[in-house]
Amino acid sequence: MREVWPGEPYPLGGTWDGVGTSFSVFSEVAERVELCLFDDDGREERVELPEVDGFVWHGYLPGIMPGQRYGYRVHGPYEPSQGHRCNPAKLLLDPYAKAIEGDLVWDESLFSYRFTDPSSRNDDDSARFMPKNVVVNPFFDWGTDRPPRTPYHQTVIYEAHVRGLTMRHPAVPEEQRGTYAGLGHPAVIEHLLGLGVTAVELMPVHQFVPEHAMVARGLTNYWGYNTIAYLAPHAAYSGSGQCGEQVQEFKAMVRALHEAGIEVILDVVYNHTAEGDHMGPTLGFRGIDNAAYYRLHDGDRRYYLDYTGCGNSLNVRSPHALQLIMDSLRYWVLDMHVDGFRFDLAAALARELHDVDRLSAFFDLIQQDPVISQVKLIAEPWDVGPGGYQVGNFPPLWTEWNGKYRDTVRDFWRGSGSALPEFASRLTGSADLYATSGRRPVASINFVTCHDGFPLNDLVSYDRKHNEANGENNRDGTDDNRSWNCGAEGPVEDPAIVRLRRRQRRNFLTTLFLSQGVPMLLAGDEFGRTQGGNNNAYCQDNETSWMDWSLAGTEKDLLEFVRTLSELRRAHPVFQRRRFFHGRKADDGTRDIVWLTPSGGEMSASDWHTGYAKSLAVFLNGDAITEPGPRGERITDDSFLLLINGHHEDMTFVLPEARYGAQWRTVLDTADDVSRDEPFPDEFWPPESVIAVTSRSMQVLCCPRAS
Repeated sequence: MREVWPGEPYPLGGTWDGVGTSFSVFSEVAERVELCLFDDDGREERVELPEVDGFVWHGYLPGIMPGQRYGYRVHGPYEPSQGHRCNPAKLLLDPYAKAIEGDLVWDESLFSYRFTDPSSRNDDDSARFMPKNVVVNPFFDWGTDRPPRTPYHQTVIYEAHVRGLTMRHPAVPEEQRGTYAGLGHPAVIEHLLGLGVTAVELMPVHQFVPEHAMVARGLTNYWGYNTIAYLAPHAAYSGSGQCGEQVQEFKAMVRALHEAGIEVILDVVYNHTAEGDHMGPTLGFRGIDNAAYYRLHDGDRRYYLDYTGCGNSLNVRSPHALQLIMDSLRYWVLDMHVDGFRFDLAAALARELHDVDRLSAFFDLIQQDPVISQVKLIAEPWDVGPGGYQVGNFPPLWTEWNGKYRDTVRDFWRGSGSALPEFASRLTGSADLYATSGRRPVASINFVTCHDGFPLNDLVSYDRKHNEANGENNRDGTDDNRSWNCGAEGPVEDPAIVRLRRRQRRNFLTTLFLSQGVPMLLAGDEFGRTQGGNNNAYCQDNETSWMDWSLAGTEKDLLEFVRTLSELRRAHPVFQRRRFFHGRKADDGTRDIVWLTPSGGEMSASDWHTGYAKSLAVFLNGDAITEPGPRGERITDDSFLLLINGHHEDMTFVLPEARYGAQWRTVLDTADDVSRDEPFPDEFWPPESVIAVTSRSMQVLCCPRAS
């Protein structure tokens, strides 16, 4: 008989202390819990956990070392109509596993029912088809690692996929491509630094599994929004091949990025799990304590409330589910040194009953937590349930993916409707969404493209989605792309269309980097990555989704343009405002922002609401920045004029009178097809000069501040 000591109920999970390993798992419904240990040949040894305190079953096993594979079997009621689905024939993953080894092999034994009779119970053993939990060595030499703690107003986010970013990178060793080590490679970091990136926002890295139906179509869940273990880094992104080494490799990646001053933000999926609806497999949570971990229908607890479109919703009303989320977040900050989180479908986490309540228990816990409240918190502020679109309604501690920014900027540059007033609001930080609740411009994470939808090149090349490769007869993915193909669908050789598409890409990028708020760039947009018109490449683990690094050469001008934009933003506080513009005259008669017509006069109410108005100029006063510097000093900057022509015809703009600026120099023109190391060094314009602005383009002019 293996020696088993009582141990302690906390911490939850399998925790090695240098001598042995403590195992503990929560289950209020369990009657008995067995710890299952597996050797290198897959042989199983079962050990009953001897103690239970506060519904936490626990035991300590001397001599159990890192690398030990394990799982659980929970004995208890199997009464689906009452919400209970215990079945000791099913090997279960530990909700607190720090590492997972092996792939899920889809087999009928993973399910609690027979495929031929869903009302029957399936008692086939699932162990040989299940991945296993792994005890890890928690110790790591962090050296002098410190979080960069880049202020939001200086932050530039780069949304990327760990695998897709490096699978085709020629400078990354082949064995490191698609891995944490590959992302931390010096060549990748050099590229990020060249773009002025201060934070990488990584698509899900929690251990996930592909859906059964997807595997049956010969595809996989590439994006990873199908989590099964909230404390374990996804094993397939580790290049070491060693049991449990993904934890060490992830930490080394974070350390390398931190050394370069780049923060790591994780896209986390605490709204649902990979077990799906009542017809899904039993992999962990469902068999441990179904009613504690999932939102169930009150009328018939066989069924799951689904605010996510993925079959289930995590039960954030349960203290134990909330504890799992908070423990997971703290682990990734304290042990893995990450710098923030982007919460997928965050509105689902705010639901107390059926309404979205921003003061729900989850947000209360975040607010008071001394660790989590101090890192970057980004909400995807919607879900698929009633009232789920909550852009602008999250608490002050949070920033948000601003979906209204995306939609408005797309509408403006494709020439749709009368978008001018809303475009102006988005350009200046979306005060209409955030100012009334005491929030600042940095509450808005601005983006034009993200993983979900067209990349930038496709946004200007396709009117319709082309998702046939996904195997769903092109039914998946949104039809509301707000895209414009510039006159022809897909790749073209027509020089006029090619030029227009290139100009549109620069328009979107310039708007993004010069808007108030926090810019988020989708990986690959800096050199025109395409998905061939697929706007839902969630299942495409191939060249459709992977970054084509050869474009960094063929699209060198676009890459240099993005670098120029990023440096322009970094160098000028006027584009990094921490407070909203107020537009009122100061004591000296100046304003921090002035909206101008193309004729050089101030915009009137009728100018804003003229249905055909698609052009305007914006004066940004570098001498009227209201917020102080870090030591209380006054901040001053150059002043800028943005000449924005969203019209389909060329226009002339008259520069404003001398009180706005004595002379103006063009620093950027989106109609210019050639990148410049020193843009337009010799062009200076006096007040009231007339400047030609190409159709659907934007010019940026600078008036240097008085020395």
